[in-house]
Amino acid sequence: MPKLPAKTVLLVANGDLRASANEACWAAQHAMEQQLAAALKKLGYKLVRAHPYKPAAKHGFIGSQKEGMAVFAGLNPDAPLIVAEAVWQYSHHVLHGLISHRGPILTVANWSGTWPGLVGMLNLNGSLTKAGVKYSTLWSADFTDEFFTAGLQTWLKTGSLKHKTTHVRPLARTAVPPKARTVAKKIADDLRRRKSIMGIFDEGCMGMYNAIVPDELLFPCGVYKERLSQSALYYATTQVTDAEARGVFDWLKARGMKFHFGTNPATDLTEAQVLAQCKIYIAALRIADEFGCETIGIQYQQGLKDLLPASDLAEGILNNADRPPVANAQGEIIRDGAPLTHFNEVDECAGLDGLLTQRVHQALGQPVENTLHDLRWGDYDASGTTKEYVWVFLISGSAPPAHHINGYAGTDSLRQPPMYFRLGGGTVRGIAKPGEIVWSRVFVEGGKLKMDLGRAKVIALPQEETERRWQETTVQWPIMHAVTYGVSRDQMMARHKANHIHVAYAKSAKDADLALYTKAALAADLGLEVSLCGTKADGGKF
Repeated sequence: MPKLPAKTVLLVANGDLRASANEACWAAQHAMEQQLAAALKKLGYKLVRAHPYKPAAKHGFIGSQKEGMAVFAGLNPDAPLIVAEAVWQYSHHVLHGLISHRGPILTVANWSGTWPGLVGMLNLNGSLTKAGVKYSTLWSADFTDEFFTAGLQTWLKTGSLKHKTTHVRPLARTAVPPKARTVAKKIADDLRRRKSIMGIFDEGCMGMYNAIVPDELLFPCGVYKERLSQSALYYATTQVTDAEARGVFDWLKARGMKFHFGTNPATDLTEAQVLAQCKIYIAALRIADEFGCETIGIQYQQGLKDLLPASDLAEGILNNADRPPVANAQGEIIRDGAPLTHFNEVDECAGLDGLLTQRVHQALGQPVENTLHDLRWGDYDASGTTKEYVWVFLISGSAPPAHHINGYAGTDSLRQPPMYFRLGGGTVRGIAKPGEIVWSRVFVEGGKLKMDLGRAKVIALPQEETERRWQETTVQWPIMHAVTYGVSRDQMMARHKANHIHVAYAKSAKDADLALYTKAALAADLGLEVSLCGTKADGGKF
């Protein structure tokens, strides 16, 4: 292996599996790489791409695991390496090479809502954490700020960079209220005795290694996977009648949900697409009922996307307690008046979280609807309504209507972007209602299941500021304006081990605190290592 000149750093750019996404996002990635190169040059180092731009493909991303293995086979394994991300990326394209790389690794993301490198980087960080790979991480809007420059300089000199995470407190150092412990123990005992089935419609969506929980880590929680196939879901969808699909569609319209239809199915949402989505909803419920699944996750992105419109409409409605009734073969309404908790992109960490959340909130008389969001981006309020830092939590297609202002009446459906969804399909979009929430994340580290929890509030912003944030991200998707208590932007990025963050509402700040304590105690009772992040709403410690 040829030795690199002194003060040379290699750059790897990992991308999407979908060629259309890689081509569309290349310009943003290229601009980011130029800024990175300038930052390193200023510090006396040279940044060298480890793989070339591909003229025929019109981008310079690693676009598959096969390609990634070929790239890493030709690299000096002891060289300092930056993985630069301005886009969503499939972590398994490069995970193999990073696992065997001996030199220092730095993951770097842009800070942009439009080009979600920070989302891709967080997924890669979570995957590296699960795999036990040592890495450092940084993020920046333009790669000239002091935080980034100082961090980069430290990594170049030492090969390592640590961020302060003083906002994190082990649950063992916290006084948990007796009621929380009592409720948690009852749920934990029930899970261990009667157990629960998690339905997996094909595992490992979009390269998210961090989102796959080894079965043996779930066993102590009383949770067992039922491995289902997307091909079975497709077949079941074809068996749903047109009349049944029309019944679901009419139910949604009667609740006030709005659909933005057009005439060109290649670019517009059509009624035929939505009716197919209604069939997916019915089929998913019936399969879950047949196999006794308390939670399900649909991969969708690979395979099913070439056969059906997006599954997002089904996913959002499944997570709502108030949803169109569907009967099983015996004529019984499936989970009548309750959600069938669905975990987007078959993120099993979110699936376990969703199961625990629903059980806790049901026991406490709190809203049972819960969902994950992408930790998509954050910014200060351009309208000046608040001086607080406001996160954009944005799920890639659907959230339960109960989370939206005015419920179904405040929920609409737009066609998923053609770049990702050739066959279309509508989203379940709305603006999250103001209120108190508990956020959380289950992740795998050191061969153990862990959980971080924190508190936040959802705030209302002026419509023009909401529109700005939608235009900066993805206007077709549901949005949540979140302010985390006692956790800054950089603290969140330094600690969070996933692109996803789980959220659930409570009726008040006091109720949310109790729900947090109860879920934390439940997770700990089931063997998870639990940490509380930030503060309560009043600034007090947990």
